[in-house]
Amino acid sequence: MAETSTSSRSSSFGYSSSGSPISNLAQDHLFTILLRLPADSILCFAMTCKKFRALAASDSLWESICRRDWGPKSVEALKASNFGLQQLPWMRLYKQVSRVDSVYCRKLVDPDGGLGFPCPRASHSLNFVSGCLVLFGGGCEGGRHLDDTWVAYVGNDFQRMLKWQKINSGIPSGRFGHSCVVIDDFLVMFGGINDSGGRHNDTWVGQVACHESLGVTLSWKPLVVGSNAPSQRGALAACCIDGRKMVIHGGIGLHGVRLCDTWVLELSENFRFGTWYEIRTHPCPPARSGHTLTCIGGTRTVLFGGRGLRYDVLNDVWFLDICDDNPKWVQVRYELQNVPGGVSLPRVGHSATLMLGGHLLICGGEDSYRHRKNDFWILDINAAPSITMQQPTTLNSMQVSVKRWKRLKANGYKPKCRSFHRACTDNSGRYLFVFGGMMDGLLQPADPAGLRFDSELLLVELVLR
Repeated sequence: MAETSTSSRSSSFGYSSSGSPISNLAQDHLFTILLRLPADSILCFAMTCKKFRALAASDSLWESICRRDWGPKSVEALKASNFGLQQLPWMRLYKQVSRVDSVYCRKLVDPDGGLGFPCPRASHSLNFVSGCLVLFGGGCEGGRHLDDTWVAYVGNDFQRMLKWQKINSGIPSGRFGHSCVVIDDFLVMFGGINDSGGRHNDTWVGQVACHESLGVTLSWKPLVVGSNAPSQRGALAACCIDGRKMVIHGGIGLHGVRLCDTWVLELSENFRFGTWYEIRTHPCPPARSGHTLTCIGGTRTVLFGGRGLRYDVLNDVWFLDICDDNPKWVQVRYELQNVPGGVSLPRVGHSATLMLGGHLLICGGEDSYRHRKNDFWILDINAAPSITMQQPTTLNSMQVSVKRWKRLKANGYKPKCRSFHRACTDNSGRYLFVFGGMMDGLLQPADPAGLRFDSELLLVELVLR
């Protein structure tokens, strides 16, 4: 009687004589549970029995995990690319992306042999939107600003050559040190400096369109934002968050004063109107310019480097999450690993781009001695805990230790050392486009600083093995 009672009670709670309760769950229920676990936990789950090993290794599960961790846009772009990645099992691809340790560089050339190609420049903007590279403005030799817009259609099939097309719009006005981000299929641009030293605080919206007869077109329109807007500035940092908002930080304001304020721009559905509001928090990153602000998913951003008030070059890292009514800046403490002698990480005028797999790729820049770099570093932001889960009460409790800086090996074409270039990824996040920048040149009588500008377009690929 006792045995019968025990057996009935066990069955009522889902137990069976064949194993644990979880083994009786339907496969689709297990699938849903696994999608809530980190990848390491799924691999551990696969080691428990043959049934779970088969489920945890299924290609459909790992494609869903890739969509979860990399975003659907990256997965669809990888599947549409012509590099054969769609033939790899998704679990294998996930593992390759997580342990990436090198990049391969190619120089993309103009099929016209230099005709119809953007001139050398720095502090411009470069974005990937609607399958196109869009380049605007920047500064060139003699401290002159540029007001030209260039577009090159890329799509999903990268070749060694790209055809640039100049867009004759006449607007926005010429500038350098502005910021431009992609929101949906639009470009949103703010600020900048002209060759007279004047600062801007206007906001513009650009839209790319592809026509069978006209080719690629781009139209710019000023955004109506009202009187409450950030002050005039250049050399600021900006990114898009939540797929809908623009965030800016710092820069050089009037009279050369470096700034430390943070602003958010919310856009109307039709992209004709916008509302700026300031985020005031303590602590916050010190004033700086020439730094980077990168969205790492949703409403989370990471700030790195720049030049501070004392003209010193910085190497601090800060996180900001704007998901609620109480956003906080959190400084991240980290330790460098495997740093070769003579290599310094503090830099200004670098690029910081979120790549496939949550890798924040730092490229180039210059140090306090104006030594320009051609190196590639990864900050694995997945190693840092979510700041939305923290409830810090003191400054010390907000200091998170991260040990995930890694220098990548660079193969293929050797890039020139550069700073104040611009970089952006394709939709997959595996490929990085880098254009222009300032470089060390031969000293000339008319150029005592030995400074020159570059017009190379590079394609940097994450090597998966």
